[in-house]
Amino acid sequence: MSEDIDRTNFLDLKSCDPEEVVSRTGCRFDKTGEQYFVNIWGHKYCVDLNKYEVRPEGPGLKTHHNCLYLFILYYLMKSKNIPPSGVWVSEKDIPGGAAFFRGPHTIPADLITGRFGDNIDLFKKESEKSGGIPIELADASFLFQITPTIPVAVLYWQGDEDFPSEARLLFDRTIEQHLPLDIIYALAVEICHTLGK
Repeated sequence: MSEDIDRTNFLDLKSCDPEEVVSRTGCRFDKTGEQYFVNIWGHKYCVDLNKYEVRPEGPGLKTHHNCLYLFILYYLMKSKNIPPSGVWVSEKDIPGGAAFFRGPHTIPADLITGRFGDNIDLFKKESEKSGGIPIELADASFLFQITPTIPVAVLYWQGDEDFPSEARLLFDRTIEQHLPLDIIYALAVEICHTLGK
């Protein structure tokens, strides 16, 4: 539940100028209720500054340890209104990423291969069901438009007798301008849990 999120995050967002937040992200702000409404990965969410909570307006995605809700808060607070570059990078290519994305911060892409194994057709089917757009990388790859300015690609290589199946996430090069490393990790965890559930 989002009540487990440190209230400081909500207070930091509350200190932002709503007009500036709306201008950067394209979200909607209800001044009376002090609520932001934002579309994330095809689902609508409400950020309630009075109740210190993030909640889906409809079915929504099942967040893993509030990773999605933390991403939403930071997206509203920090993201820039800049278009994607169209250049994909791995988490290790993001400044500071080689040191950060290891050990406890290793992106859990094994959740995706754990679900699909060598069944690449099922990976394609489920990726499309989750709003993925096919792109020409690996054996199968999909672009997920998390926000208008933050796309993430999920790549999949089908295994054989010599190598197991492998999944990997790629980010648009501009993601470093939108989010700190720990929130990029939170977003990656959410994507892996959503596809690997």
